[in-house]
Amino acid sequence: MLPVKSKYKIGKRLGAAVFEQCQNQKFALSEARSKNRKERRGRRGGSDYGRQLIEKQRVRFTYGLSERQLSNYAKTAFATADPSSSLHKALEMRADNVVYRAGFAPTRRAARQMVSHGHIKVNDKRITVPSYNARVGDVLSVREGSRSKALFGKLNDPDEPGRAKSAWVVLDAELMRAEVVGEPTYSLTETGIDYPTVFEFYSR
Repeated sequence: MLPVKSKYKIGKRLGAAVFEQCQNQKFALSEARSKNRKERRGRRGGSDYGRQLIEKQRVRFTYGLSERQLSNYAKTAFATADPSSSLHKALEMRADNVVYRAGFAPTRRAARQMVSHGHIKVNDKRITVPSYNARVGDVLSVREGSRSKALFGKLNDPDEPGRAKSAWVVLDAELMRAEVVGEPTYSLTETGIDYPTVFEFYSR
C-alpha cells in the first residue's frame, strides 16, 4: 500500500483525482504553490508521448490497475464502436468500483480490499475478485459475518464525508445492500479523463 506522501507525489504529477486522499484543502494549497513555482521558472511544452503517458497513468492509478490490466481493457474497448464509453463502462462496472460508487467504502482502495477479503456478495454469492464485472440488476451486499466489523460502522452515518454517490447505483444503508440500476456514461467534463489520449498511447 502506498504511503500518503507517495500518493501526494503521484497526485501532484497526475492530478488530485487519482487518489481520494489528495482531494483536500492541504493538497490543493500545496499544488497551487507548486504550480506558481513552475510558472515563475517557465515550463516547456510537453511532448505527445508525455501527454499520453500521463493520461494513461491517471487512469491506471485512479482505478488501481496494473499495466497489463489497463492494456487489456483498452484493447477490448478499442474494438467497439465507441471505445471511450466502452472503456469507461468496463472500469466503472468492476466490483471494487461499484462498491466504492455505492458508498460502502470511502476510497476505491478500501473497496478493493473489502471485495478481495470476501466481505461483499453479489446476488447472494460471495466474491473475492475486485475485477468481477457487475451488471444492471445485480445486488451487492455486505456478508452477514462482516456487518459488525468496524469498516462498515459508519455506513448509516449521513454526515460521514467522502462517500461517493452515483445515480446508477442505489444504496440501502440500513440493509447494507446496493443495486446496480443503470450503466455509467462517459463525459470528459464529468470524469476529467481523456480516454482518446489513452488510446493514442496504446496505438503507438
